[in-house]
Parts: sequence; C-alpha cells; structure tokens
Amino acid sequence: MELLLDTHALLWWLTDSKRLPARWRQLIGDPEHRVLVSAVCVWEIAIKSSIGRLQVKMPPDFQLSRVATECGFEDLAITAAHAAEVTDLPTHHADPFDRLLIAQAAVERLTIVTADRQFRNYDVPLLD
Repeated sequence: MELLLDTHALLWWLTDSKRLPARWRQLIGDPEHRVLVSAVCVWEIAIKSSIGRLQVKMPPDFQLSRVATECGFEDLAITAAHAAEVTDLPTHHADPFDRLLIAQAAVERLTIVTADRQFRNYDVPLLD
C-alpha cells in the first residue's frame, strides 16, 4: 500500500500522539508500505506556525523533511501535474493545502491518511 500522510497524521506520528489510531500506527510503521510526506505538509506547517495558528513543540534545529526521511518516509514534491489537478476538483473543501494533497493522491494513486471527513467527498482512496 502507498500512503500519503495528511499534515495532522504526520504530526501525530512524529509526536506519538494518542490521537493516531492504532491501525494507522501499524500500517504507517509497516516497512512493507510506502509512506509519503508531501511538500504540502512542510509548507502548511511552516505557514501555520509562522502566523501562530499551529503550536508545534519541536527542537530549534528541527527539519521536517529530514525527520520524515529518518522515519523511512519519502518526500513527495509538488509537480505541475499536481497543481493542474486541483482545477478539476469539486469545491467540497476550501483549504488549499488539503486540495493539493487530494490532487497529489489522485495523480499518484495514493491512499490518504487523514481524519478530515471532508476528504470523503473526493474520489481518492482513504485509510479508514
């Protein structure tokens, strides 16, 4: 299975949060599964942290992409194909970060790991 982590799922994993369901924890941690972290997550965390909408307690030298790689996750860059796919998405979800994650999952045929119920309105596989 190829999993694309939504930002909150990534943060829950990194902070060992009890909010991360046990089934997700098992699948994300299984080396048989390919787990991807999108540049969208890094962008979202950076923006929301800088404007005070996200309080993440991480060390000063914390680098999300390095930490994700150390967890065995792969980086997923944003491509022109991903950006163009957003055009064809219905407007069920207004969050630009989530819309781009959905577009990436559609283009790359990935299963999204998210607790966001709005994602159910799109034609992409979700980890339930």
